[in-house]
Amino acid sequence: MTVPAPHGASCPNCGAPIRFRWAQAVQTTCAYCRSVLVRRDLDLARVGQQADFPHTGSPVQLGTEGRWRDQSFVVVGRLSYQWARGRWNEWHCVLNSGHSAWLSDAQLEYAMTMEADPRGVLPPIAQIEVGTLYFFDNVPYEVASITEAEYIGTEGDLPFTTTTRHRCRFVDLMNVEGRFGTVDGSETPARLYLGEYLSFEQLAFRNLREFEGW
Repeated sequence: MTVPAPHGASCPNCGAPIRFRWAQAVQTTCAYCRSVLVRRDLDLARVGQQADFPHTGSPVQLGTEGRWRDQSFVVVGRLSYQWARGRWNEWHCVLNSGHSAWLSDAQLEYAMTMEADPRGVLPPIAQIEVGTLYFFDNVPYEVASITEAEYIGTEGDLPFTTTTRHRCRFVDLMNVEGRFGTVDGSETPARLYLGEYLSFEQLAFRNLREFEGW
């Protein structure tokens, strides 16, 4: 379900009507001219232009629905990154509780996470090393990998702006119980997200993108 922008706003670049899938969105992208739009008070401001995304092999798309931790969710936005071995998507999902969650989608490997508080546990991201063990809510997580990635772009509704994102460091955390975490170094201080790996079937997707070969 989409909701109108403030005052039924139009894109300040092309005049197309803007509709949000999520009422609390801070940033969205015009579906017609690809302008990146940020909410400022009660108005929309154009802060950039989103180039066309490269084709993705993912069946997930804006509007895809699913279930996680006994809650339904809908995909309302996307961030895309590339690194030395390929690309991946971070899909912004809104749970039926109204909270944000993130679906990491890398070569059909899925993980769902929500933001957690890293204060008092994590050092600055530049000091984190592979193999180090950290505890969050008394649950152990080991640093499995550190990735230098390049931000490609965005679409849909996000809870923050992306104007300062270029190259950034990501730290992946794992444990033997299948839990997953990631430290996103695209902001200062870095953001921590915790969750778990899930199979395609466990996510109970609906409204997937159909394409040849899927």
